[in-house]
Amino acid sequence: MTEITVPLITASKRRYALVGTGGRSSFFYSAIATDYSSTSCIVAICDTNQTRMDYANSKLEALGHGKVPTFLAADFDAMIATSKPDEVIITTMDRTHSIYIVRALELGCNVITEKPMTIDALRCRDIFAAVDRTGNAVRVTFNYRYAPHNTKVYELLRSGAIGTVTSVHFEWMLNTSHGADYFRRWHRDKRNSGGLLVHKSTHHFDLVNFWLQTRPHSVYAQGDLKFYGRENAEKRGVTKFYSRAHGSEVAKEDPFALHMGEVPALKAMYLDAEHEDGYYRDQSVFGDGINIEDTMNLLVRYRNGAVMTYSMTAYAPWEGFRVNFNGTGGRLEVEVVENSYVNSGGDQALEGALERRTITLRKLFEKPQEIEIGESTGAHGGGDSVLLNDLFGEPVTDEYMRAASHIDGAASILTGIAANRSIATGQVVFVDDILQVPG
Repeated sequence: MTEITVPLITASKRRYALVGTGGRSSFFYSAIATDYSSTSCIVAICDTNQTRMDYANSKLEALGHGKVPTFLAADFDAMIATSKPDEVIITTMDRTHSIYIVRALELGCNVITEKPMTIDALRCRDIFAAVDRTGNAVRVTFNYRYAPHNTKVYELLRSGAIGTVTSVHFEWMLNTSHGADYFRRWHRDKRNSGGLLVHKSTHHFDLVNFWLQTRPHSVYAQGDLKFYGRENAEKRGVTKFYSRAHGSEVAKEDPFALHMGEVPALKAMYLDAEHEDGYYRDQSVFGDGINIEDTMNLLVRYRNGAVMTYSMTAYAPWEGFRVNFNGTGGRLEVEVVENSYVNSGGDQALEGALERRTITLRKLFEKPQEIEIGESTGAHGGGDSVLLNDLFGEPVTDEYMRAASHIDGAASILTGIAANRSIATGQVVFVDDILQVPG
C-alpha cells in the first residue's frame, strides 16, 4: 500500500474503490473525477501492477480529483478495511472478476463489474451464492443497452410494432483494428476470457435478452480460428513472423502490429509496466498461443419460442452490426456502423462511436417506415454517457429498466458458455443443464 493524502471527501459522496487499472478503468475513474465529482469519489485503487496504479493516480490528479491510496491485489481486504468504500468497481482480467466480486460482497460492499460478469458456470454459481449469502448487489455495466438506437429497438418491440417476434438474425462485425486487438492481448487465451463468445458477444446476447425480455433455452454453435494465428498466416504464404511488436524489425512492416511506444497511454500503462508482471500488450496476431475463435455461428432458441441465428467475424473490413427481427406483424431491420478503435489506443470517446445507423420498420401490407432515433454522442453509440449517469448521477426512474443485475449478467454469458460447450462437443446444449437462471 502507498500512503497518500486523499482529497476532502464529504459524507454525502458515494465512495468507490477500483480494482484493475488497465484500459477500461479510466472510463469509470475519469467520469467520477469530472462529471460526477459532486456525488462520487474514488477512495482507493488496486492492481497487480504498481506502475499502472501510479499512472491511474497521475490521471486522477490531472483531472483535479487528487491521488488516492494504492493497494496490490494481495492487499484487497486491507484496502476495503482502510478505505471503507460503499461500492467496488471491477475492471480486471475476466477470469478474476468472480474473485473480487465475491470478496467485495463478503466484506459488505456492492459491486459494479465490467462485462462479462465472469467466464464460466462454476464462477457464476460462486457469485450467485455470495449475493444470496450477503444480500449485497452486483451491477453489470452493459453500456449497449443505453445507446439510443438500442433503446429504440426495445421500445418498438415492446409496443408490438411487428407483433410477436418469431426469429432474429444478428450479424456482428469486428474489423481489423478492434477485432485484431483481442488477439494481441490476454483475451487470446480462452482461459482468461472465455473466448469472444463470452467476452465480446455477452454484449450482443444481453441485447437480445433485453430486447425480447427472455432467456436462452438451447444453443448450437460452430466456431473456428480461420484468420488469426500463425498456422492461418502460413497458409496464406506469410513467411516472416515475430512474437511481439516492440523491438521487432518485422513488425514495422505489419499493418496489424501495435506500436505502444507511439501511443502515450499504451506506453504508460503497459510498455513501462512490463518489468513488474511480464505482460505484453503488443503480441503478434499471427503468433502462436492463440486458442480463441475468430469466426463464430450460433443457432439459439429462447424460452419464449423465438429463434436467433447469430454470427461474429473478428476480421471484417467494417465495424458494426445488422440485426433483423421477424414477427407476426412485420419486420424490423437495424444497421449500425461504428468507428474503429484500439482499447486505450487513443480518444476514448471514439470507442464504438457511430458513423451511421438506421432502423426500418416494415409492417405487413404497409410501406417501409424509417424510424427516427434520438441523438447520441460519444462512445458505444452514445450509451456510455447514459450509463455513467445511471451509475453515478442522481437516481432517476428508468422506464426501460436498463440496469443489469447479476441475473442479467449470468443470462448473457450463458449463451456464450453453452456455445463453447457446443463447439467442443458438436451437440445442442441446453442452458439449464449448465446453470438455471431465474426469469
